[in-house]
Amino acid sequence: MTILRVLLLVTLGLSAAACGKFPTYRGPAVTHVVVNKAERRMHLLSSQGVLKSYDVGLGFAPDGDKKVEGDGKTPEGSYIIDRRNPNSQFYLSIGVSYPNNEDRAEARELGKSPGGDIFIHGRPREYRKGGRDWTAGCIAVTNREIREVYSMVKNGTPITINP
Repeated sequence: MTILRVLLLVTLGLSAAACGKFPTYRGPAVTHVVVNKAERRMHLLSSQGVLKSYDVGLGFAPDGDKKVEGDGKTPEGSYIIDRRNPNSQFYLSIGVSYPNNEDRAEARELGKSPGGDIFIHGRPREYRKGGRDWTAGCIAVTNREIREVYSMVKNGTPITINP
């Protein structure tokens, strides 16, 4: 009876670990994230080169740099991954440090807010099957992919978003 109980507990433990929201990553450290908006591609880089690449969706008005809140553009420039949300309404999300000082100054010149809350995130149910550029300015991947990205990319990682 004791052997059966131990086997049952081990099986339940392995099942619970396999059902986690994101996998444990044990590969080379991601040292930089690069998003090329025109290609709709995001690359996770290490000192050894490109580790993974993903197709991405962008803001609903993707051409050009984000200038003000509500413009539907994904920002362009150099930022840092600065936070994470395991309970995001977009499944999982990792934050981009937009706006930086330059972004704030540009918006101030226009007399507007630069906005904020730019993330790399998954897709809520209503966007799972369609629409490439649908976010308010974020970078979207599939839920399967954000689990992987979330486990690989740590806070403090630089991110460059190119036109």
